Amino acid sequence: MESEELCGIFGDFDPSQYAEEVTRRWGHTGAYRESARRTSRYAEKDWERIRDENAAVSARMLAVFDRGVSPTEVEAMDVAEAARRAIDRAFYPCSHAMHATLAEGYVSDPRFRSYYEKQREGLAEWFAAAIRANAARAASGE
Repeated sequence: MESEELCGIFGDFDPSQYAEEVTRRWGHTGAYRESARRTSRYAEKDWERIRDENAAVSARMLAVFDRGVSPTEVEAMDVAEAARRAIDRAFYPCSHAMHATLAEGYVSDPRFRSYYEKQREGLAEWFAAAIRANAARAASGE
């Protein structure tokens, strides 16, 4: 789909503005190649499903965060797991270790941090902590 069509589905988000950076930083990786392979075949209904799934995960995350649940509690880790699985289904295999690496970007990259912080102050750190706790839970076999 063209960028204009994706903006119709995802609002103001225009992935084409990041295409050069994404290719430069991750174009050599298997995850990038797999994501490009998958997304090249997506029709509008696929992108709408991805948008809706991400919106559901986000709503769940905000509800858990707003109730003051610690990021190391099972409920928060389950939200992190839902987010990881959404990436895994839609874009590329996303191991728990890879998700923990992505979480570091959620707090260190000002664009990601801003995305989360616009929703709730402290959400970027909370979500990153929930992802790290979920990765540790998976590593321990719980």
